[in-house]
This record gives sequence, structure tokens and C-alpha cells, in this order.
Amino acid sequence: MSTRAPDVLGDLDATGLSIPIVASRFNAEVVDVLVDGALERLVELGADPDACPVVRVPGAFELPVVVARLAARPDVDGVVALGAVVRGGTPHFDYVCQAATTGLEAVARDHDTPIGFGLLTTDTWEQATDRAGGAHGNKGREAAEAVVETVRVLHAA
Repeated sequence: MSTRAPDVLGDLDATGLSIPIVASRFNAEVVDVLVDGALERLVELGADPDACPVVRVPGAFELPVVVARLAARPDVDGVVALGAVVRGGTPHFDYVCQAATTGLEAVARDHDTPIGFGLLTTDTWEQATDRAGGAHGNKGREAAEAVVETVRVLHAA
């Protein structure tokens, strides 16, 4: 017999939630598929599409500042952040990925707001497309689902 308290679980009900999506324009061919997947999943989970506006930023580096502004709003329950950075021949990849990842993590912690992390950081274009509706699913859908579940966990905890 277990003496452990039951786990606190979040359900996947987005009804009544306000979850904007912040998406980079850079690598739009991949990011647009992530956006479509995130929006589709949020609506499947009961979200009103009007409560899930898509806000565009130039690239992944700009995601944290806009996500922070939205996360600070009292009417926002969570934010989905979407982008795609594909490794090139310079260290730029490392700087952008690190800044975006660290920035988004800080936003979630500092604003006590769930952030759905849908930033692809891949070595090749093929890896990116595999994660945007290809062989590895759609990471936009997964980020949307993660933010809804985390919002509900926080409501239940």
C-alpha cells in the first residue's frame, strides 16, 4: 500500500483559456506548419480560435521579449513559442538557440506562466521538416498540448 499522495495531473481542456502563439517568420516554410499544428490542437482541446492569436516576430532571438510581454498580461493563461533554427556554418546557430531557450525559460519562471516550447533546433533542414508534420510528428501540436496541460496543473496544484 502506497503512502504517497496522489499525483496532481492537468487535463487537456483548453476551454476558456487564452493562449497566444508567438512564431518566428524566419524559416517560415517550417514554422507555418508548426503554427497550423498548434492552432489545430488548441481548437481540438476546446480553445476559442479568437483566444489564440498568432503574433509574428522576425526570428527565434526575438521570441522571448514578445512572449514576456504577453505572459505579463493578466488575461493570458499561457503562450506557445514557435520557431526553427537550422545549423549553418557559423557559431550563430549556438548563440541564437541558447539565447532563445534561456530567454523562454526565464519568461516562464519570472512570470509564472506556462510556455509551450516549440523551438526546433536542428542540424539539417530535413530534421526540421521531420518535426514539422513529417516523420517525427508536429512539435507545434506538442507545444500547444504541453502548455494546456501545464496551465491545468497549475490550476490544480
